[in-house]
Amino acid sequence: MLHQRASGLLLHPTSFPSPFGVGDLGAGAYQFIDFLAAGEQRIWQILPLGPTGYGNSPYLCYSALALNPLLISPEELVKDGLLAPERLKSAPTFHPERAEFEAAREYKETLFQEAYGAFSTQSALRSEFAQFCQEQQSWLEDYALFMALKQYHGGAGWHTWDVALAKREPQALEIWRRQLASEIDYQKFLQFLAFRQWGALKDYAAENHIAIMGDIPIYVAHDSADVWANPENFCLNPETGLAALMAGVPPDYFSETGQLWGNPVYDWAALQKNHYAWWLRRFQGLLQLVDIIRIDHFRGFAGYWAVPEGETTAMNGEWLPAPGEGLFTVLKGVMGDVPIVAEDLGVITEDVEKLRDDFGFPGMKVLQFAFDSDRANPFLPFNYLNRRAVVYTGTHDNDTTAGWFEARSPEEQKRVTDYLGCVCPEGIHWSLIRLALGSVANTAIFPLQDILGLGNEARMNLPGSAEGNWGWRYRSEDLTPELAERLAQVTELYGRRIYFPPAEDQDSQEWGD
Repeated sequence: MLHQRASGLLLHPTSFPSPFGVGDLGAGAYQFIDFLAAGEQRIWQILPLGPTGYGNSPYLCYSALALNPLLISPEELVKDGLLAPERLKSAPTFHPERAEFEAAREYKETLFQEAYGAFSTQSALRSEFAQFCQEQQSWLEDYALFMALKQYHGGAGWHTWDVALAKREPQALEIWRRQLASEIDYQKFLQFLAFRQWGALKDYAAENHIAIMGDIPIYVAHDSADVWANPENFCLNPETGLAALMAGVPPDYFSETGQLWGNPVYDWAALQKNHYAWWLRRFQGLLQLVDIIRIDHFRGFAGYWAVPEGETTAMNGEWLPAPGEGLFTVLKGVMGDVPIVAEDLGVITEDVEKLRDDFGFPGMKVLQFAFDSDRANPFLPFNYLNRRAVVYTGTHDNDTTAGWFEARSPEEQKRVTDYLGCVCPEGIHWSLIRLALGSVANTAIFPLQDILGLGNEARMNLPGSAEGNWGWRYRSEDLTPELAERLAQVTELYGRRIYFPPAEDQDSQEWGD
């Protein structure tokens, strides 16, 4: 798909309309796929799907391979016979345009517990469940135990648990597996439901010729099953279990103290000795769920900023080399040509560009970054060196296009309108959408907020702000036939419509090849 001229929308599933406090994999998800198909869009980009912790950030998850149970649709559980239909009639009233994560989590937990109780009588589902557990055991066993232990310890980080547990002494693990057997089975059950519902939605997207672009954050959260179960892969303090070297970025134009993310950086020497087996499992796991992978903070595979334990800012770090070439060579040898998009935003050096280009990965072009420097600005469409790129109006970390333009001074707005010639009657958001669609880049992606023309109130994330993010949701009535028709028209106009023969004429080849 990345080699064809196509376009798509960026929307995280938690933004779907749903009566249960947060977007899930129920009717709203299928309506969105229908909207994409009607608008001739062929890519749906999402953020990481993992179970989120404090702040509800999809970039800080308890697992790199598990799914967020909040995405489980209660309506689909009714269809499976795990909940009585009348049980949903007593749902609380949630805000229709904001995700209420904690309230939704509390409400859904009661439903999931009831569904788990009914699960024992569902012989067909029990058989599916057993197969799922066997297929996913390479990560599921550790994840389920981790979550059961975390719940037992009141949510405390794994490094604060009893030393025998924190260091995964086999005898201690076996004792706790027996003691928490029911809780562990329940965590597996939640993953089974989430994977089952996601698989059905992914199949529906494929039937409508829509590829899903997923997201791999380069780093994982310190308080995660990944770090607890695989400490040898990370730079940890052997005594405390804390990150001995923390990830971040150095001071720059945007921040005098840099950004200290706090994730442990990788022990690349240990990963190399094991032929990058952990990373291979991660890519293989995500490709069960998506068709295309976007790598967040791609530059970290060429070199990364490492900050010593105890620092409170990112100022006192150092650049260290990373073996990205070795990793991607092994990845290609084992898995072939994985469809990867490199997030190459920010200060990018020649070694990062070389790594990206040597493996033929498309980079990213964001139009909101195009208008505030000289004519050599690489985000201006006339500077795109080839078609191998993904162009965005903005990303989940940007303001909406309407909000971005409104916040600009008159002089800054004029830089944009001078380049465009004018603002089209539908508004600045459609002007930038048209600019992206008309570029030579093979792929053009737009946040749904830009298609809807929403302002700053619909921003998904403000980097550097720990609270108040990720909560935007739209209403089902926002996706009108007229809007889909307009999207289809401009997609056709700029040569991004992909034609498919009638189903009976298609051969056995995959549509995205």
